[in-house]
Amino acid sequence: MRNDHLALDEVSRHVDAKASVYCALSDRIWAMPELAFEEHQSVAEQCAILEREGFRITRNAGDVPTAFVAEYGEGGPVIGILGEYDALPELSQVSGALKQEPVTLGGSGHGCGHNLLGAGSALAAAALKEALSAEGIAGTVRYYGCPAEENGGGKTYMARAGLFDDVDVAFCWHPNVVNEVHATSSLAEIQVYFRFHGRATHAAMSPHMGRSALDAVELMNVGVNYMREHMPSDARVHYAVTNTGGDAPNTVQAYAESFYSIRSPLLSDAQKLVARVRKIAEGAAMMTETSVVVQIAGGSSNIIPNNVLQEVMYDNMSRIGPPRFDEADITFAQRLREASMTADGIFANIAHRQPSIGSKILHDDVLALPAREEVEMGTTDVGDVSWIAPTVQCHTACYAIGTEFHTWQMVTQGNLPAAHKGMVLAARVIAATAADCLRNPTIIARAKAELENRIGTHTYDCPIPPDVTPDHLRKKPA
Repeated sequence: MRNDHLALDEVSRHVDAKASVYCALSDRIWAMPELAFEEHQSVAEQCAILEREGFRITRNAGDVPTAFVAEYGEGGPVIGILGEYDALPELSQVSGALKQEPVTLGGSGHGCGHNLLGAGSALAAAALKEALSAEGIAGTVRYYGCPAEENGGGKTYMARAGLFDDVDVAFCWHPNVVNEVHATSSLAEIQVYFRFHGRATHAAMSPHMGRSALDAVELMNVGVNYMREHMPSDARVHYAVTNTGGDAPNTVQAYAESFYSIRSPLLSDAQKLVARVRKIAEGAAMMTETSVVVQIAGGSSNIIPNNVLQEVMYDNMSRIGPPRFDEADITFAQRLREASMTADGIFANIAHRQPSIGSKILHDDVLALPAREEVEMGTTDVGDVSWIAPTVQCHTACYAIGTEFHTWQMVTQGNLPAAHKGMVLAARVIAATAADCLRNPTIIARAKAELENRIGTHTYDCPIPPDVTPDHLRKKPA
């Protein structure tokens, strides 16, 4: 065992001693799925456990009611461990079912595994606290309770409030179908509402008196679709018409609204695309003699990877090894695949990793670090933290290979023993890697130097303007 590490078996012992408590916490959060910025019960459950562990709790962190910070220790280095706990709409699902079977019709469910994510990160923080105390090492362990990762940007609001400014290194993880250190960047995203105001009238008797807000929405969408040929190939623009102005076809719609998600590998490029889309919206308003109000609703920055931390985390994950799945875990995963997954879907799920993984039911290995850095075509508010402090995250196998995110298949597995085993692995890996950083501050210094080199002269530019608050806290104009 290398003497520059906190003993790996000692860290694992602390994780194992607390694992049953935090697996039960994960299951309770799974059973009470709460949407973005509404996670009051999930927060209360986590705070209660962490207070009993001896953490100091700051609630309403960053003026976000369902954000909190749990802290143990004094001074530096400051270790930040990120947790999430928001669910997704329309994904209510019976546990362990082989078909879609809602618990509550139209209800929410943990289709991205955030019940596991939050509980696993909290377990890592609690175990690290015990290891830190046992070794007598100076430092602070913080668990960040981060709401609304799904279309809410909870960490972005927390970053805007300066909650990560004194963090030396940050850690997180995500439930997945494989065991790996996440070594890719991500897309930055800006979410924008375009709200058009026109003039209502009878569409048959006096159409010349009306100005259709719905026409403006439709023309804007057409204009954006023509723009697609002339934007970077790795950028993405998606939209939804969130208000059509009513159901009556014989009334000219006085109000209509669309919601855009605009993404690019760099936040600065996403901001340029937002400016172009805004011009198209203004043009649509001019064509229809309506007016448009543009409102930023949220956003997230691209992830800044950190090779220094990735290598330390990979070393720990390789030595700890994959979850030890048993026959019951494998049998259920096989039955679920046979009942609800196609060969094409399974291949698509793992094709960007190693196609040979598709022959496995549950992942029983640790993937090597990729030979080159790529951009993942998704978005996470972890990116905002990574601009402020060196950040690293891992994925662990909690689900059958072939399981897609944001599906009932993910929910049905989310409180089963296999998911617990993946969660406990993540806690071990995070706690061990954070312990390495506490014991060997040169790791932190090297990680910070890499971050400074990557961002160069750029500084963190929060994609959410200062006057924007979480969506449920502000009144949308009619």
